[in-house]
Amino acid sequence: MTTVFHRMPKQTLPVAVKGEGIEIIDSTGKRYIDASGGAAVSCLGHSNQRVIDAIKRQAQQLPYAHTSFFTTQPAEELASYLVDRAPQGLGHVYFVSGGSEAIEAALKLARQYFVETGELQRRHIIARRQSYHGNTLGALAIGGNAWRREPFLPLLIDAHHVSPCYAYREQRADETEEQFAQRLADELEQKILELGSQTVAAFVAETVVGATAGAVPPVREYFRKIRAVCDRYGVLLILDEIMSGMGRTGHLFACEEDGVVPDLLTIAKGLGAGYQPIGATLVSDKIYSAITGGSGFFQHGHTYIGHATACAAALEVQRVIADEHLLDNVKARGEQLRSLLREHYAQHPYVGDIRGRGLFVGVEMVKDRAAKTPFDAKLKLHAAIKREAFQRGLMVYPMGGTVDGKIGDHVLLAPPFICTPRDIEQIVGRLTDAIEGALAATGAA
Repeated sequence: MTTVFHRMPKQTLPVAVKGEGIEIIDSTGKRYIDASGGAAVSCLGHSNQRVIDAIKRQAQQLPYAHTSFFTTQPAEELASYLVDRAPQGLGHVYFVSGGSEAIEAALKLARQYFVETGELQRRHIIARRQSYHGNTLGALAIGGNAWRREPFLPLLIDAHHVSPCYAYREQRADETEEQFAQRLADELEQKILELGSQTVAAFVAETVVGATAGAVPPVREYFRKIRAVCDRYGVLLILDEIMSGMGRTGHLFACEEDGVVPDLLTIAKGLGAGYQPIGATLVSDKIYSAITGGSGFFQHGHTYIGHATACAAALEVQRVIADEHLLDNVKARGEQLRSLLREHYAQHPYVGDIRGRGLFVGVEMVKDRAAKTPFDAKLKLHAAIKREAFQRGLMVYPMGGTVDGKIGDHVLLAPPFICTPRDIEQIVGRLTDAIEGALAATGAA
């Protein structure tokens, strides 16, 4: 009997013992294609020797030094690497251990910025329904994932939510993309005015929505319009690229494709590719200058921020991505993946939408394709798809509650950047079998 407190204690898990390329091997020798990168983490697969060697070198030289006493060369080099490639104006990097911590740091930075500038009344945070920003209390509070929030509502700070940019579900038949984007921007403006324009600190959004809705990209002009609303009322824009950033969409930073620069940008997952736990918050020059020119102290911190070994691993991950031109492969294999899925499901009665960017792809399941009616939540179709896929040696990332936190099913795919054309064919083949198996097993079909 295990003494590990697993996230699902009643479930018996296989024991992973080895990684080879895009596969994980369990203690029985069974191989699993990691088509989700765990949770969009393992962008280099599970056995990159360059990253492993970088970890060894740093651990032998200096594994850890507390940031209240020292900086380290890996942290300085990684920060410079990211800033040199980030959207202009994001001039500094605050390192943490993961995505939730990155969001918590961003929220505190937003608040402290206004404390430093004398706008003490700015306290409200606006985010979007059907979003996910992490599981710590602050991140959970601003997130719009209803079932994750519900048990902890009495503990959560007040946050406010507006409609997501979820074109498949939210765009009206008589709307153009531009009109849809404008309607959402107007909704944000109305929320700001409702709360009091001088009391709103920040608007938080995933550049491409991840786990909660399944790789939902924004329509053209959406973030430009959102940026304009934020600027009009002095509201900070925080973009969450914990899942979608670090090359996952084919750009190092997903917001590059949208032509906007946030005030704060959070990254994790693909930053260290799972070889070490690391995340970061990129900070605009105006926020950094307000703090350095004011109190000179960011009232925040954790034991492992700027961890030397984690930074060394992440720096090597990013160098491998650049040296091997993997963003080109992300774009090519992503196009192949979406194309194959659309070929397989063009006329499928239970597949409503295939969407995403790069190797960040969502497949939304529906009971009625024409009406976009979701399946009964009691069927737990998403869980059945995960189970059927895993039995076939395929790891995918399905989720329920796609539509409103209660109903709807989707499958998220986020395979490693090193995938070959043959790997993509295998992923689609096994997923197809898994979906058909799940539809049959649940009686949904």
